[in-house]
Amino acid sequence: MDKKYLNIYNILVNKIENNEYQANDKLPSEKEIMNEYNVSRDTVRKSLNMLEQNGYIQKTKGKGSFVLDIGKFNFPVSGVVSFKEISATGKLGANVKTIVEGLDCIIPKKNIARGLELAGEDKVWRVVRVRSIDNEKVILDKDYIVQKFVENLTYDICKESLYSYIEGELGLKIAYAKKEITVQNATEEDKKYLDMKGFEMIVVVKSYTYLDDTSLFQYTESRHRPDKFVFVDFARRC
Repeated sequence: MDKKYLNIYNILVNKIENNEYQANDKLPSEKEIMNEYNVSRDTVRKSLNMLEQNGYIQKTKGKGSFVLDIGKFNFPVSGVVSFKEISATGKLGANVKTIVEGLDCIIPKKNIARGLELAGEDKVWRVVRVRSIDNEKVILDKDYIVQKFVENLTYDICKESLYSYIEGELGLKIAYAKKEITVQNATEEDKKYLDMKGFEMIVVVKSYTYLDDTSLFQYTESRHRPDKFVFVDFARRC
């Protein structure tokens, strides 16, 4: 298998991360890269496509490839932390906003019901929220919360903090979550709600969250624009 495109990709990533190419700089043309590294146009295009998918560059038709600002926000995945709690640390900057795009109580689709281990008539709250950082809409959160645990929700609660309400007002204890991270093609819904800036990929964090009595009460699909976040974990050798 031809791995030349990975070598070119890694070379260019190293130059971007070491500021040899800085934000808004134009990369050398496809032909210049071909000549410098003695590779084919197809190899160069594969490398550039990979750079674009991973948030390093933006390709503009007729103009070339431009380096993006790779200063990304650290987004923890190891704990059970709300967006508001992360925002309060200041790690996402000062200009952070939550926009509630949808709130309703529904009988969920079969895949959601199955994931939440629900019977046929059990209802869930569906909450759709967009997270804006520095005036850019970069996260789409879709929450499904089992109604038998949370009888009532309002737009104001969803705009502030679901977890503060669930723990502070309802007296429930959120204990742990199972998470899965994938990279997927962006959907029309992603493009509708987020400022995608031409990105065709989205980072998806799926979470199943449990109360301290092991009751599964929430499924969340958090969809992140790929250029804005580094997903971090803390691990200790036992």
